[in-house]
Order: sequence, then C-alpha cells, then structure tokens
Amino acid sequence: MKPHLQLKLGQHLTLTPQLQQSIRLLQLSTLELDQEIEQILQNNPLLERGGEEPEAGPETGSLEGAAEAAPAPAETAAEPDEASSAPDEMDWNDYGGGGGEDEEGGMQTPAASATLREHLLGQIALLSLSLRDRALVSALVDALDEDGYLEQPLAEIAAGFAAEPPIEPEEMEVALRHLQNLEPAGVGARNLGECLGLQLKALPEAAPGRETALKITDGLLDLLAARDVGKLKKILHIDDAELRTARQLILKLNPKPGAQFGAGDVQYVMPDVHVRRHKGAWVASLNPDAMPKLRINRVYADILSRHRDNAGQLANQLQEAKWLIKNVQQRFDTILRVSQAIVDRQRNFLEHGEVAMRPLVLREIAEAVDLHESTISRVTTQKYMMTPRGLYELKYFFGSHVATEAGGVCSSTAIRALIKQLIAAEDAKKPLSDGRISEILAQQGIVVARRTVAKYRESMRIPTANMRKSA
Repeated sequence: MKPHLQLKLGQHLTLTPQLQQSIRLLQLSTLELDQEIEQILQNNPLLERGGEEPEAGPETGSLEGAAEAAPAPAETAAEPDEASSAPDEMDWNDYGGGGGEDEEGGMQTPAASATLREHLLGQIALLSLSLRDRALVSALVDALDEDGYLEQPLAEIAAGFAAEPPIEPEEMEVALRHLQNLEPAGVGARNLGECLGLQLKALPEAAPGRETALKITDGLLDLLAARDVGKLKKILHIDDAELRTARQLILKLNPKPGAQFGAGDVQYVMPDVHVRRHKGAWVASLNPDAMPKLRINRVYADILSRHRDNAGQLANQLQEAKWLIKNVQQRFDTILRVSQAIVDRQRNFLEHGEVAMRPLVLREIAEAVDLHESTISRVTTQKYMMTPRGLYELKYFFGSHVATEAGGVCSSTAIRALIKQLIAAEDAKKPLSDGRISEILAQQGIVVARRTVAKYRESMRIPTANMRKSA
C-alpha cells in the first residue's frame, strides 16, 4: 500500500466556553446553581450579589428584577445528545405496598452522605461504556425513585432520546442490566420480587437457602407473605426446614436499597416556577426567591474603565462575570418558556388531577419552544413547579400513552390514577384482580392488558388482590 493524502470536508459543533457554561447551568438544580455561583463569587471580584437597590447600569448588567421582566427568547443551538437477625414472624409491611418507614427485619445501614444518584453515577464513570450506553444508564439512574426502584417503563425513558440510530428496546435492556449490576444490590428493580432477587443473585451460590429463596421471589412472595406454608412446600417440593432457611434469608434482604442514601439529610426543594390561574388561563411565572441576584462590582468596574491599557486579569474576569449573568438569566428564561409550554398542554391536570393528565413527550415541548430535546431533558430534571395541586418536578408531566377504543390516547399517569381510584373504592372482602381492573378500564374505552395493570400496580407499591383481601 502506498501512503496518500485524503481531503475530507465535514461540519462539527465547537462548544465555546460561554456555551459550555450555558449547558452546564441548565442541568444544575437551584441548590446546585447557588453553590456554583458562590464558588465563582469567591474567585471573581468583578461579580457580586445584588442588594436591595440595583446598581447595575447598561455597562454592568444585572439579574435583579428579572423575575418580573418579560423573558427574552433563549439562544438556540444544536447540542450533542448526552444518564441483622431475622424476626420470628414476617412483617409484610417491609415487603408490600411500601410507603412506610423500614421496620424491624429490614437491613439496617447507616445513612450515607452521598445521594443515591451521586453514588451510582460515580460507579458508572468507572465502567467501560460507549457514550451512548453511558447516557442510557445515566437516564435510568435519573428515573429511579428514592428507594432505588425504576417505576418508569423503559420505553418511556427511551422516548426521551432523539438519537441516531433510534434507541432499540434491546439497548434499554442492556442499560438496565448495567444499572442492576451496580451497588447497592437490588437497585434498578421494577418490583419487589426483582429487587430481592437481584440481592439473592449477588450472594454466593453456596449460600444456604439461596436457590429456594430465588424461586420464592420469582412470583411466590404473596404466598410467603400469606404464610401459606403448605402451598409453598407443595409447589417447591421442599420440607419445613428448607422453607424456614429460605424465609430467613429473604428477611435479611433490604426491600428499599436506595433509602440508605441521603437518609440523614433533609433536602428542601425550592420551586423554580409558580403556576396560578389568571383571568381564566393558567400562567407560569418564575419564583424570584429561586433566582440569584447578581451584578458587576461597580468599584472594580470603575477601576477597569480608567486603566484599560493595564487591565489584564481584571478584563478577563469582567467578561466572565458578564457571561455568567447572561447565562443565568437565559437559564431561567428557558425554564419559564418550557414550564409555560408544559402548563399549556396539561391544563386538564391542573383543573382535574392525575386522571386528566395527557400524554406528553420531550419532542413536543422541544418543537413548541424551538429547542433541542437534550435541552428540554436538562431543563425538566431537578427543576420544580409549584401548582395548586402541589409541588412537581417538571419531568413528572411527561409520560407515554395508551390507545383508546375511540381512537384517542390516555397517558400512563392517568391510567395509574384510575387504577388507584378503583382499588381505593373496592370492596375489601372482594378486592379487584388485575384482570377485573383491566375489564373495567376496557368498559371505559381504555384498552390495557392485565399484565400492564399488574405492572402499574406494582410500580405504585400496591399489593395483589389476595394481599388486600380482609377477612
């Protein structure tokens, strides 16, 4: 082979320091933003927090009063896609519908200083993964609840990516396996049985009772909770001693593997946006308390203006301060635009609750505000909206859909709410089975398979009909 030269033309996006900072600020929570700004203030004398009276002039710029100002259109740019001994009796509250504090029988672990998300992302950084796979696993981490469970269907999470080629279901399954191989064991499970099963698989194969316990967690937990010893022994072909060993092993597992992280820290969430009804319309407005008040230090700015020839470092710091003020303003402008677009599409939720939630995907909001889907993903993560119905993370308003007989669609959030309502109103002596709930929803024109009902029920930590039945 002879050496030769080849000329190839192509286009690529170069991220300037200002754009890099803009992207970074978008993905920070309000608390993280304040911490970031505090660090910058310590290193840049040209920047200071604003007082009660704004001093910024045309040369300096300021964020004071920005909450009341009309939002300017955010700059748009294409961005790269970016993730103890067991008690004698089993207390099903530790393993059932969930929601309560861990009681005796769960694994007791000291509270960790890092959050679950930080703990998992730190492990992901050590894995040999492609950028695409790393982004998928990180997205799964963001979808975990505080106990470490994955409630959102994989298809919904995949729908949030505008990737080429499109995300395949097999890729999401691989990403899930990567997540479920991380510590703590049991994280990333879709239900209690899977959570306990993952912990059992992490034990040595020779652990007494392991194989029997795995069979129990794979669909027989209801019988264990109901203490139906006879049926369990018959199905598993085991004796009393083997069942006792397996039961004690299961009781030593942790039904809430994520709860140990950040448990000692009370985290307060400040809403970024308030939503109120005004003259018959729902209107989003920025929370002024969440917005840092920044301005250029007048003293240093005056010194710089008088000694421009010898400005040096001060000139660079002045430019950095102006960039920060502009990017923080743009961050909040973008949050407001996205929030209003969400509010416009979820009016029925604000008026009627979860049962009226409409299906919504990132792409729809991205097109409405003329931003990239990856930007919408950043804006809706760890940003919060205070509504008359409560405080919600912006990403809460997104969800997949199920077709109706009339040709319309119904969101997965609305279906979960309907299932919860049906179970709350059921006869405790004759609770509704998943199949019966599916039939009732079909009568209302919503076609949902029994296994889908079971999946949604489990995601809400609601026990099966047998466990809900009262004598």
